[in-house]
Amino acid sequence: MSAGQHESDDHDATAAAEEGGTLPPPTRQGLWVLYRGCWLKPQTAESVAVVQAQFEPRPDDVFLATYPKCGTTWLKALAFAVTNRLRHGHAVGDSGHPLLTNHPQHLVPFLELPDRRLHPLADDLDALASPRLLATHMPLSLLAARVGALGCRVVYMCREPKDVLVSYWHFASKVHADFSMDMAFELFCDGVSSYGPIWDHNLGYWRQSMTEPRRILFLKYEDMMADPTSHVKMLAEFLRVPFSDDEVRRGVVEEVVDLCSFDKLKSLPVNSSGVSDRFVGVPIQNSSYFRTGRVGDWATHFTQEMAEKLDAIVEEKFRGSGLGF
Repeated sequence: MSAGQHESDDHDATAAAEEGGTLPPPTRQGLWVLYRGCWLKPQTAESVAVVQAQFEPRPDDVFLATYPKCGTTWLKALAFAVTNRLRHGHAVGDSGHPLLTNHPQHLVPFLELPDRRLHPLADDLDALASPRLLATHMPLSLLAARVGALGCRVVYMCREPKDVLVSYWHFASKVHADFSMDMAFELFCDGVSSYGPIWDHNLGYWRQSMTEPRRILFLKYEDMMADPTSHVKMLAEFLRVPFSDDEVRRGVVEEVVDLCSFDKLKSLPVNSSGVSDRFVGVPIQNSSYFRTGRVGDWATHFTQEMAEKLDAIVEEKFRGSGLGF
């Protein structure tokens, strides 16, 4: 049965995260609602509605947009390091750099997370100095219309869907009891996962980036992994903090890449220990945001039949768009 056939049932779903324990496996009726064409947990849908009603963007805001498990933590670290490399009064590699003592998820706040009914936007975001660096998992269709009207810039990073699913399943299975890969796979193929369907999410930002390339920078995780130095330079240009010739000569670009590398971030005590409840009210280990980061990890989890099925779906959804993996 297609995701759309469950829309009326899911609008009645009210189950929220249970405090302090694991949750039952995700189901359309049990965990997600279809909110304006996007599958969200009920409490996330309410947070998005709060954002749409209350968020006041500034013209120089920059949004880091990703579908979940597409390198969000890495992108946050890179963007923070690039934009703040002089602001803190020390060089990128100095021992006092904020990324060495703060989880990247804390340094770049999410727009719609945590639950905005309990954590008012004004408390978290209004006090931030401009230009603000903000993150979101929302598809372009759910971002406040004023974001586009004001010309706010967006950096969007996508990832090969099979790797997204594997990473998503590993993360979700820490929270949801008995959430099997087979269950995750079938729902994902129906377009049902947090902030899904993934193809609608990708295509929304892709098509807008074709129309407004100076406002939306569209990146692929795989390309950035293959050549991080060039992409960090590109990111700095887009964020209007380009590296000077002197910085390039002194190796500052490489310092940023090294500081934000998967192995470096994963090894830091702030990222390898401790827990937080920043998303669903259930404690999640900080280390859960740093699993492997590898490209092609899906091959260790998928059968050939599974890979072919998802590839065929994605190819059909992307046909004629110019986007592909």
